[in-house]
Amino acid sequence: MSKLPNITTSIFSVMSQLANQHGSINLSQGFPNFPEDERLLQISERILRENIHQYTPMAGLPLLLEKIALQTQKQYNRKVDITSEILITAGATQGIFTAINTFVNQGDEVVILDPSYDSYEPSVLVAGGKPVRVSLNDDYTPNFNRIESTITSKTKMIVVNNPHNPAGRIWTEQDFEALETILEKHPQILVLGDEVYEYITFTQPHISFNTREILKHRTIIASSFGKSLHVTGWKVGYLIAPENLMYEMKKVHQFLVFSVNSFSQYAIAEYLEVVDFSEVSKMYQQKRDLFQNLLKDSRFELMPCDGTYFQVVNYNAISKENDVDFAKKLITEHGVAAIPISVFYEDATDKHMLRFCFAKTDETLIAAAEKLCGI
Repeated sequence: MSKLPNITTSIFSVMSQLANQHGSINLSQGFPNFPEDERLLQISERILRENIHQYTPMAGLPLLLEKIALQTQKQYNRKVDITSEILITAGATQGIFTAINTFVNQGDEVVILDPSYDSYEPSVLVAGGKPVRVSLNDDYTPNFNRIESTITSKTKMIVVNNPHNPAGRIWTEQDFEALETILEKHPQILVLGDEVYEYITFTQPHISFNTREILKHRTIIASSFGKSLHVTGWKVGYLIAPENLMYEMKKVHQFLVFSVNSFSQYAIAEYLEVVDFSEVSKMYQQKRDLFQNLLKDSRFELMPCDGTYFQVVNYNAISKENDVDFAKKLITEHGVAAIPISVFYEDATDKHMLRFCFAKTDETLIAAAEKLCGI
C-alpha cells in the first residue's frame, strides 16, 4: 500500500516537459540558466584531482562546518557549535525531510502555510503525521488568527518558509512577534524554518530564526547552498539546530544518506572564503527590477516581491480561465512557461496567479517579456 497514494508527477515536471515540446522559454522551474561564478569553477577544476573523493564525516566536512559557523556569526550574530549544531544535508529538501521524520510521529499534526512548497506535505505523510494546511492572507502575509485556531494538543511542528516560495514575501518583525506570542502558549511545538532564499532579499531585510532568542531553542533552520550560490544541481544544504534536536536528527540522517558528496563540500568550503552574499542579493534585485520593468506595460498585474527569485503575477485582466489551463495555454500559444499558484494549495485555491522564475539571463528575461507583453 502506498504511503503517498495521491502524489502524481509534479507540476514542475509537467510544465517543463510541455515547454520543451513547444520550444517555449522556461520560467517555470526554479533554477538559474546563467553560468556559475568563474572563481567557483576554477576552485572545482583545481581540487578535482586532489584526494577528496572518499566519505566525509557523517555531519559534514569539518572545514565546511567551520565556514558555516563563521558565516552564521557574521550574518546573524549567532554562535553555533560545529560539532553539535550544524548538519550538512543533500540539499535543503533532504534536510527538511530529515527534520520532519525525526520528530513527527503517527498522528502528530504539522501546520503548513499555503501556498506551500510541495515537499512539506509528503514528508509529513511518510512520517505518519497529519498535515494541517492554513492559507495565508490574499497578499500572502501570515494570518495569525487562522494559524492559532488550527493548533491543537496534537500539533508537533509548524513549517515557516521565509523568504517565501512561491509568493516572494518576507516576514516582518511584527510577524515574528505574533508567532512567538502564540508559541509561548504551546511549548510542545517545534519550528521548522525553511530559509533557503535567505540571501536573495531586496529592500526589506531578511529576519532569520537564527536571530530569534525566544524561539532558537526549538527551531530547526534549513539553508541551501544550491540557492545561495546558484548550484542547485550540487544538492548541498545544511541544518542548524540546538544540540538536543540535532542529536536526534543525526540518527535519521546517517541512515538516509550517511554523508553528502565530498567534492561539493570541499569546493564550497573554499569558495566561501571569497564569495560575498550581499552581491548575490544585488544581482537578483537587478534581475527582478529588469523583469518588473519589462512587464510594467503588460496586462499582467505584478504582486510584491520582497525576496526569492520568483515573481507572482495576476492575469485577471487577460483571462478568467483556471490557472492550470491558462499556464498550459501560455506555453502552447505564447511560448512562455510559468507555474500556476493553485498547485501550492491543499484545496487548489485559484486566484488567477502565476509564478515566473527570474533567475535567468537578461536575454532570456527580455525575450520572455516581449512575448508576455504581446498577450
